[in-house]
Amino acid sequence: MDPEALSAALLAVIAPLAEARRAGASSGLTAADLPLDRPKNRDHGDWASNAALKLAKVVGANPREFAAEIASGLASVDGIASVEVAGPGFINIRLDAATAGSLAKTIVDAGAAFGTGTARAGEVINLEFVSANPTGPIHLGGTRWAAVGDSLARIFSSQGADVSREYYFNDHGAQIDRFARSLVAAHDGAPTPEDGYGGGYILDIARRVALAYDGDIDALDASDKQEAFRAIGVDFMFDEIKASLHEFGVDFDVYFHENDLHESGAVQRAIARLQELGHMYESDGALWLRTTDFGDDKDRVVIKSDGNPAYISGDLAYYLNKRERGFNRCIIMLGADHHGYVQRMMAMAAAFGDEPGVNLQILIGQMVNLVKDGQPMRMSKRAGTVVTLEDLVEIVGVDAARYSLVRSSTDSNLDIDLDVLQKRTNDNPVFYVQYAHARTHNVGRNAAASGVDRSEFAPELLTHESESALLGALQEFPRVVAFAAEVREPHRIARYLEELAGLYHRWYDSCRVIPLGDGAVESVHRTRLWLNDATGQVLRNGLSLLGVGAPERM
Repeated sequence: MDPEALSAALLAVIAPLAEARRAGASSGLTAADLPLDRPKNRDHGDWASNAALKLAKVVGANPREFAAEIASGLASVDGIASVEVAGPGFINIRLDAATAGSLAKTIVDAGAAFGTGTARAGEVINLEFVSANPTGPIHLGGTRWAAVGDSLARIFSSQGADVSREYYFNDHGAQIDRFARSLVAAHDGAPTPEDGYGGGYILDIARRVALAYDGDIDALDASDKQEAFRAIGVDFMFDEIKASLHEFGVDFDVYFHENDLHESGAVQRAIARLQELGHMYESDGALWLRTTDFGDDKDRVVIKSDGNPAYISGDLAYYLNKRERGFNRCIIMLGADHHGYVQRMMAMAAAFGDEPGVNLQILIGQMVNLVKDGQPMRMSKRAGTVVTLEDLVEIVGVDAARYSLVRSSTDSNLDIDLDVLQKRTNDNPVFYVQYAHARTHNVGRNAAASGVDRSEFAPELLTHESESALLGALQEFPRVVAFAAEVREPHRIARYLEELAGLYHRWYDSCRVIPLGDGAVESVHRTRLWLNDATGQVLRNGLSLLGVGAPERM
């Protein structure tokens, strides 16, 4: 009996009891209104509900007395072994062993589909993340968003959403000019411009541009020479960024060029739309968006008095473009330095008639610090000034890098101890989880060699305390994934996997799948193999949602 089935049973018992106490009390009541939780102390049962406390006032009953009535009705439901009332009206439910154990077969039969759902069906999500300027390698902040963003896309998709991963290619603005000047200086052997970019990668790209240019690049005048380095160099840099992300397991569905917004007339269309809605006005020779009407601290200039577009003009055009492409959820993942950007963006969405926090959502990620030999790692071999995606992957590998970046809430700064991630011990969280998965395969191989197969399934035999705890955790996986999608927090899956791995290791130490010595293969051994394989499947499904491999041998 899964949580949905148990909630339905709870509703079937409560609805007539509520109606008998007060006419109309059950009107509109659904299973979703009757929460179930896993008790922290498993001695209190498999599931707990505070439904009686929640509904007591509505039905005009003493909570504990109402809980007793509910408990009496639940006790006769097939699959429930016992029901107890605790405290002021909590209901503790214990499933019978066969009902609880049947989950193992359900998981194995479902395979990769276990944990998927339809909670996000109908959501067409544009997920924009990384979007680093094509002026250098991806730094650690962008790397964190690469891992988190790709994981979120996987999680959303698993819950029925239609997701498009999008990279906003910033090829319009002063940073590109600084990049071009830096390339020219490197080519000419001149010092890096004061506001330019340094690092060995600049010299590498400058050399490649000179070789790729069709003709003598030094014969060009200064303006044409800078434009040549700009056009070719940006393409080379962006190709490197895309290659690095691909090796990191992150590929985008759309690469959107900022420059297209200005050349296609999209900015003018966005301004025209807002003028039609009555939210634009002129003052001091400039064109303004009245964002204070929508919670911003001040109105924003869209077209400056010199006729040039302000930065927000591109944001207006880009957001409208996304909505016109059919996305009803636009999620943007930004670095900590963009925190002050949120209010104006939400006001912008509201000005277009959308609902901030629904049609537009902005996630802010905090900084990442690498620690090596107890000291912060600050320098990159190639970039010179910042540690990059390539640096992290070179030291610990893709799996450890992705997992370590995802396993903590993005609301907090993250310190990654590289020494720990290089260990093959339980101190290393990704090793701990991957080893649990590899162990399930090793158990399967040894079981096959000993004549233990899944030809029989007797779930009522899964009665050991460690089996009950393991089954309870496996049952939670679909809810963990659905909640991670709802709150946009993939770290909840990582932490769940670590807990599941610990419960599996304890079960492995307590319950044998293979008979001792020359002992006969019994029903319990075959049934435990189902539980072993179910655990491996859930570990594999969870790691896949994080874009992390699930090795069969370690």
